[in-house]
This record gives sequence, structure tokens and C-alpha cells, in this order.
Amino acid sequence: MAINICFTQLNIEQTEIHTKRHSPPKEINLKIEQPIKYSQQLQKIRTLLKHVQDEPINHVDMVDVLQKLCINHHFEEEIDSILKRHYTKISNGHVFDHDPSLYEVSCNFRILRQKGYYVPADVFTRFKKKNGMFLEEIAEDVKGLMALYEASQLSVEGEHILEEAADFSSHALIEMMPFLDEDEAIMVKNTLEHSYQRTSSIFMVKKFIKRYSGTTMSELAEIELAKLQALHRTEVTQISRWWKELGLAQELKLARSQPVNWYLCPMASLVDPSLSEQRLELIKPIALIFIIDDIFDVYGTLDELVLFTEAVIRWDIKSLERLPYHFKICIEALYNITREISDKIYKKYGFNPIEYLKRTWINLCEAFLVEAKWFVAGHLPNADEYLRNGIVSSGAEVVTVHLFFLLGCATNEDSATIIKDNPRLTFCLAKILRLWDDLGSAKDEKQDGYDGSYVTYYMRENEGCSLENAQEHVMSMISDTWKQLNKECLFPNSFSATFIKACLNLARMVPMMYNYDENHSLPLLKDYMNSMF
Repeated sequence: MAINICFTQLNIEQTEIHTKRHSPPKEINLKIEQPIKYSQQLQKIRTLLKHVQDEPINHVDMVDVLQKLCINHHFEEEIDSILKRHYTKISNGHVFDHDPSLYEVSCNFRILRQKGYYVPADVFTRFKKKNGMFLEEIAEDVKGLMALYEASQLSVEGEHILEEAADFSSHALIEMMPFLDEDEAIMVKNTLEHSYQRTSSIFMVKKFIKRYSGTTMSELAEIELAKLQALHRTEVTQISRWWKELGLAQELKLARSQPVNWYLCPMASLVDPSLSEQRLELIKPIALIFIIDDIFDVYGTLDELVLFTEAVIRWDIKSLERLPYHFKICIEALYNITREISDKIYKKYGFNPIEYLKRTWINLCEAFLVEAKWFVAGHLPNADEYLRNGIVSSGAEVVTVHLFFLLGCATNEDSATIIKDNPRLTFCLAKILRLWDDLGSAKDEKQDGYDGSYVTYYMRENEGCSLENAQEHVMSMISDTWKQLNKECLFPNSFSATFIKACLNLARMVPMMYNYDENHSLPLLKDYMNSMF
């Protein structure tokens, strides 16, 4: 059972893609046609980064804004230099020449941890009394409390002070909201519902452009967003053409056919505009995950699914003779796409990853088969047994291993083994995916197959446990897994910064696919999709 994403509220008809993709608003066209202004703004910001007053909070504040506006990729060299120098000062105990505010400490902590630098959580003890309680005077500092809450989302296991900071700041902010003006209340609400660490930045950028309106950085971000959305429209057109030419949608009528919606995952994970080729390749295994999931859920008998899995394990075209036609064309597509992706990676980076990619498909199909056998036998696994298998059947391993090689993280066998020898990053992502999906807030109306749920099995094992309590338990598990994921992203690290960021972005995307508002809609995703087409 792969992730069961319900995009009913977001579906974009193919006719809309073809009729609207060349008609962005006139004001956006005007901005795109101003390369001189664009270049001047880039240079102006670059100069500011080099000559901003030599105070750490000025540097860090600016880095924070660049990241929130999704224009930081233009200034990575400058940002790396700033944060490396700043972390060295912290390590040597020379950061502030004054008594820092809650905002300053929190912002510094978050920005450095997001970059992978380990800053100890005890920097927040200065804001606590001897009895361990937070100081009363900071309970009315809205800006500081929002920064503290954002910082708390970077915690790792065992950092109790950050757990306390999250509880204290969220409670204080909620109590203050009725007394804030409208703009402040909206900012607080966005912070609590969409913390920066756990939200895909590309879907929040319009809100931040509005917040920093009138600045050079927001002007640049507006132009950048228009250019990026134009690129996304082009990529959607290419993906739609590829999907149609592949032909699986025409042959597998009961399977999902949502290439535009599936594109949201590579779009959100690989935000750098220069990674267009990687986005266009990553959509292919993502599409196959959903198709194969539907094969197991709604197409095959158990005997046929055993044959299907054996054919994937053998990875031999001759093994397809005994398979039904629908299964055969699906596996042929799997073979061909995996070979094509592997060939492209080999030509670009000098290493052929096909054995690694094949292994992920074998693992996925074996996990799907386990669930199929449970269903046919009427077996109800215990919650832990279900979750262990569900982590594999989420499909996360397929995605991250393809990502790893598409980003050129391996140029030989030694560097390729990194993805196999360090599974924790993928594990955390997969667990977050599975648990969010199993909260049951998304249901695909077109699916007739059987899906288990960790929530269901947990309630069955814990007599008297209500649905609400079970869901709270799952949310707590998700929070704990985020702490593990945060730790996996700190230095020293075997993975490249680009790969880590892509995996983090995938995890950030997950709650946005399931966090429905009162109208059972996904407002952030819907707003972004509507602005694209």
C-alpha cells in the first residue's frame, strides 16, 4: 500500500494545461521581460550580504528572508560563508556583544541547525528561571515567541528544553491571538500551523512575498516565482505528454491517472530551478509506484500477484510469459523506465545504478505482496508488524534512491553504497509518510482495494482507546520521527546537502497533502496550483 494521496480537490484537467499555459498575467510577463532589473537586484542583494553591518543577527535575518522567499539558491556561496563564520563564533563563545533577545537567540539557533550545524539547546536556559519555568516577561513577546516555536521544531531526541519551549510558546501565542491585530494574528496562525521546518517553502512563498513587500528581496522573489511557475508549466506539459505516450492509463482503466498531481512531489522536493531534468525523471518512478500499488489493490488475484512479484525479482523479460496482459505491460514499463533512467545517470555521472534501483522495486513489491497475503488470509497484523511492512510499502525508498542517483551523489561503487549503508534518512521519511497517510484524513474515491491502517490496529490492541486518542498517539509518533530526521540532517553527514534538502522537502510536503481545512480542502496546494494555471 503506497501513500494514498487524495488530490480530488486539486485535479487540473489536461485541457486547462493546454489552453492556459501560455497566458500568465500581464504584470508577470512584464517582470519576466526585465532581465536588466533582475540582474541589478541580484547584484544588490549580493552586495548587501557582503557589506551588511557586522552583527550576527543582521546576517542571519537576511539569510532567513532569502530562504523564506525561495531565492537563496542564487546566494549559496555567500550564505555558506556567513553561516560557517557565524557558527565558528558560537563555538568559540563570541556571538553577541550585548544581551541577546529571545528572537535573536531563536533565529540564530534555527538557521544554523537548518544548515546542519549543531547548536546546543541549552542556549535557551537564559530564558528560564531557577525553578525551570520560562520567564514571564517573554510570554508577551510575539515576535520572540514565534521564533522560539520555529526553533523548537528543530529539536532532536532528548532535548526536553525544546519540548518545553514548543509547549510554552504555542500556548502563549494561542492565548494572545484574540488580542492581536489582524496581520499579527495571521502571522501567528501561519507559524503554528505551518512551521518553516515542517512546511514546503514553495507553497508558502506568496505569503512571505506579501510579508516582506516593498523590499528588494521581495521584488526579486516575485520575478523568480513568475519564472519558476512558467518553468513548472512547461514541465507539466512534458510530463503529461510522457504519461500519455506511455499508454498505461489507457490500458489500466481502474488505476489512478494523475500525472499533474504526482508532479507536486518532485516539484516540492527539488525546488532549485536548475534541477528541471531531475524533476522530469523523478516523476516516472513516482507514477509507477501508484500504478503498481493499484495493480496489487484492485487488479490481481493473489496467485497473479505472486507471479508479478517473482517477475520483478527475476528482472527478466522472459519471465513475463505467464502473466496477464495488464501485468505484463506494467512490468515492461518498469523495466524500460528503470533502464532508461540508469542509462541517463551513467552517461552523466559515470556510474550505472540499475542494481540499486532494481532492489528498491523488489522491496516494494514484496511489501505489497505481504499486505495482499494478509488480506486474502484475513490476517490482522499487530500495529508494529503492520508499521514495519508499511514503511517499506510507502514507496519512500524507491523515491529517495532514485533521488540519490539522479542528483549525482554516486560516481563509483564506493560512493553508491552510502545510500545502502545509511538508511535512517529514508526510514524517517517513510515512517512520516506512512503515519500521516494512516491518520485516515485522505480517501481516494476511485479506489476499491483494501488498505490497512496503523490507527485501526493500534485501537484494536488498546481496548477502550478512542479514535481521537489513537490519532493523538500517531501525531506524537510523527513528532518523534521528525526529531530523528532532524538529527540525520546534522553534520557530520555522509549525504550531500542537496540530497538532504530534497528528502527534507519530501517530508515537509507530507502534512500538506493531508491537512484539510474545515471545507475538506487543501488550501496551500490548491492556491499554488491555481496560480500556476
